[in-house]
Amino acid sequence: MNPANQILGAIQRRGSNYLRAAISGDQGLTPAEVADDTDSGLFGPGSAAWRVHGDAAMLIGGLRALLLQTLHPLAMAGVYEHSDYRDDPWGRLHRTGRFVGATTFGKTAVAEQQIAMVKRVHERVAGTAPDGRSYSANDPHLLLWVHVTEVDSFLTAFERHGYGKLTDAERDSYVNDMAEIALRLGSDEPPRSAVQLAETIEAFRPECSSGPQVRETLRFLLVPPVPLASRGPYGVIAAGAVASLPAWARSMLSLPPLLPGTDSLAIRPAADALTKTMGWMMQPWQDDRRESA
Repeated sequence: MNPANQILGAIQRRGSNYLRAAISGDQGLTPAEVADDTDSGLFGPGSAAWRVHGDAAMLIGGLRALLLQTLHPLAMAGVYEHSDYRDDPWGRLHRTGRFVGATTFGKTAVAEQQIAMVKRVHERVAGTAPDGRSYSANDPHLLLWVHVTEVDSFLTAFERHGYGKLTDAERDSYVNDMAEIALRLGSDEPPRSAVQLAETIEAFRPECSSGPQVRETLRFLLVPPVPLASRGPYGVIAAGAVASLPAWARSMLSLPPLLPGTDSLAIRPAADALTKTMGWMMQPWQDDRRESA
């Protein structure tokens, strides 16, 4: 290997290690936990779930999902009153990364253990929202809201910034894959196609609203306490997440409308460049996963 390639390889590996630590911390999957020829997990290496969730665009999709989820007052109350995201944002990210990684890329038992753990945590998340209504994280209807916002956001982010394009059949396959996780968590009947996904989100719109809890959480999500060196990349991720929200959600979140050309001339190119760079840095991580599988 020539010196230039050695340097690039070292940079790539260092970047891969940094991203792995940032996203998963010490909760990432071990080689023994990754799906393989003897146990393909819930979906398997050739699935739409592996393709979408293995792309760096997931980071934009994850933030977009959180922004959307704040708009359901009962889901927002549960997060606001029970989550430690304000005191331990990195720990929350690592636990979320562990769940997505385990349910997507893990062996069947690993995925089932993670789902069971989340259900146990949900049993403790219950209370009364500011409007006087009671809520429970194990409410099948609220689980459905969280599910469809995540699936729609991951799919939207991949289609805007991911590597390659999905066919209509692949979109439906991804939505159908994700329904398996929703059912195991106890959700109401989840959508099985992209059309059903859009219809389900539209049906939730009358239940959405904003308020003080949403505004406080929004400020935290868009300007979190991240290290100085990460503020630029995070700003691009946040801009990509906001730009990809439907207009009704941006309006409800009191976010300014996008000026003509802002998305196509500034936000998308910056987000594309970031996700491609991060995808390149993640390549050794993906190679490790493929070798385990």
